[in-house]
Amino acid sequence: MSGGSHMSGGSHADEEPLFTFGVIADIQYADLDDGFNFTRTRKRYYRNSLAQLRGAREHWCDAALPPEFVLQLGDIIDGFNAPHGASRSALDAVLRELRSGPGEVHHVWGNHEFYNFSRQELLSSELNSTLHVQRRLGTSRPGGDIYAYSFSPYPGFCFIVLDAYDMSLLGLDEASEQYQRALSLIQKHNGNEDLNRPPTPTSDPLLQRYAKFNGGFSHEQLDWLDSVLFSSDDKQEKVTIVSHLPVHPDSTDPVCLAWNHSTLLQLLQRHPSVVLFMAGHDHDGGYHHDQQSHVHHLTLEGVIETPPDTAAFGTVSVYHDRMVLAGQGRTLSRVLDFS
Repeated sequence: MSGGSHMSGGSHADEEPLFTFGVIADIQYADLDDGFNFTRTRKRYYRNSLAQLRGAREHWCDAALPPEFVLQLGDIIDGFNAPHGASRSALDAVLRELRSGPGEVHHVWGNHEFYNFSRQELLSSELNSTLHVQRRLGTSRPGGDIYAYSFSPYPGFCFIVLDAYDMSLLGLDEASEQYQRALSLIQKHNGNEDLNRPPTPTSDPLLQRYAKFNGGFSHEQLDWLDSVLFSSDDKQEKVTIVSHLPVHPDSTDPVCLAWNHSTLLQLLQRHPSVVLFMAGHDHDGGYHHDQQSHVHHLTLEGVIETPPDTAAFGTVSVYHDRMVLAGQGRTLSRVLDFS
């Protein structure tokens, strides 16, 4: 785990960060009593997740150096809102909380976004961050309905938001070619009638990723990412990539991995500009420092499974040679060194 040491006092104590940003994942708010996860092994605090978000917002607003922006890593409201006809009201409640925060919010899309809304609805909603960041940050985007973009909040730093459900069974018309391609891919590895049930691991536990609640990245999106990273390599920028789904097997439970994670990892190895890959989805969180690419893979703990007496969010202070994550509650503090 070199390069991702837990935080301690050091020689940098007086150094001012270049900028800071907040990070939070898997809020999954619903105005419902507590429940359990899919396997009934973990408690979920649906109603309390709004109070958790409020605590994070107040923390950021009160900070000596409030975050420039917040990365919301997906699953902002829970899928249980849809059958209750509460998708809009739940989303409004969460967005109201975020709007009164210190900086603008960059939204990532997860599986629960698609349980509540179609891709077309999401593209025209406030969860499409390109609608409000484009004007100011000169973002780069791929074509079509892919929800991915890049932005630069500070000279020498680039952030890229990826669409981990660009290739999936979620949010698409079942008659579409895109849906049918994803269906044939998942059925190759998952023989269950209910595709939300991961395949039982045999020789390769990583095959558990072929479940309907996961997805992947299309060739078109990967080509776009490759071109953005070539440009960042040329400019010697430091790049942070964010996605709802983790892509490194050592940063998450296999059941939460993106379908074509290995293709994305190979791409990262070609680009020295990438320093950090951040994801949500795995509510336990995770961390791995890839010795080959030197990329830090950080999976953030989920708010939805965080008991009321603790918290799960962080603030990242960015310096020329490192990022320092100050975690709250279940989120561990870390120094992510890229010198």
